[in-house]
Amino acid sequence: MAPMHEIAHMAHVELLTPEPERSLWFFTEVMGLTENGSEGDSVYLRTWDDYEHHTLKLTAHTTSGVRRTGLRASSQEALDRRVKAIEQAGYGIGWRDGDPGLGPTYVFRDPDGHELEIYWESEWYEAPPELAPSLKNQAQAYPARGVCVRRLDHVNFLAAEVEGSTEFVRDVLGGQPTEQIMLDGGTIAGRWLTFTNKSYDLVYTRDWTGSNGRLHHIAFATDTREDILRAADIFLDKGVFIETGPHKHAIQQTFFLYVYEPGGNRVELCNPCARLVLAPDWMTVTWTEAERAKGQAWGLKTIESFHTHGTPPVDLP
Repeated sequence: MAPMHEIAHMAHVELLTPEPERSLWFFTEVMGLTENGSEGDSVYLRTWDDYEHHTLKLTAHTTSGVRRTGLRASSQEALDRRVKAIEQAGYGIGWRDGDPGLGPTYVFRDPDGHELEIYWESEWYEAPPELAPSLKNQAQAYPARGVCVRRLDHVNFLAAEVEGSTEFVRDVLGGQPTEQIMLDGGTIAGRWLTFTNKSYDLVYTRDWTGSNGRLHHIAFATDTREDILRAADIFLDKGVFIETGPHKHAIQQTFFLYVYEPGGNRVELCNPCARLVLAPDWMTVTWTEAERAKGQAWGLKTIESFHTHGTPPVDLP
């Protein structure tokens, strides 16, 4: 299937937290994001290399999880075409006034129930004097605070059925599957999709609880692998729970570190920038159940919680 290129990129995510003050501390003082306004129970945060108003909308809530993931269309015409396709597929919710910095936004769901939004109009960020960069091709000065992540890289959704939602992203939104896990019985247990030329923007992996609409993790990119090693020391000093890593995934070859932010959501630091998908006729790489069972490319064995922890938490018998 030829790339559609009607989604420019995965743009931002709204994260829910039952610990809003501690989560805000984590994302600003530990991760190095910059606050860029607030509204009601939400605070808008941005990574230093983001050109838009915000990267992360952090919202106080009774529980954890992801409320909505934002996608920017590649043009007004592309937005109109994708909205029509979403409505024809039967997953549309409707138009909304966009959050600060965003124009009209169309809200919809994937087949598993995750809420997404798509928009075109976007107000480019203009840094105040104290945050103005020396380089005019950079949106904001380097904060030199905490980990100092560069950008939001991807979102990994948990889904009761991976295939339906990923086929929706592929056929309706134009996401290109780059890698996947196929179990011996033919079931797809995980699928990685891209809208751009990096190897993935959205990931869907099977939710062992059978629940719908949950989050596995959100991921932020660093400049180098060394930044992730330095981040591990920062997390240690700040009392942030390190779940696993640094190790290297076999799938997508991502060098990674996973932590839990104070609200309970899993956050990944990753350095996948070396892998670009430039081939327009890229053939999806399929990993077998036996190959996946081998674990990481290198590093320690995958910790059990990596397969069981998701947000919001669910009560099981």
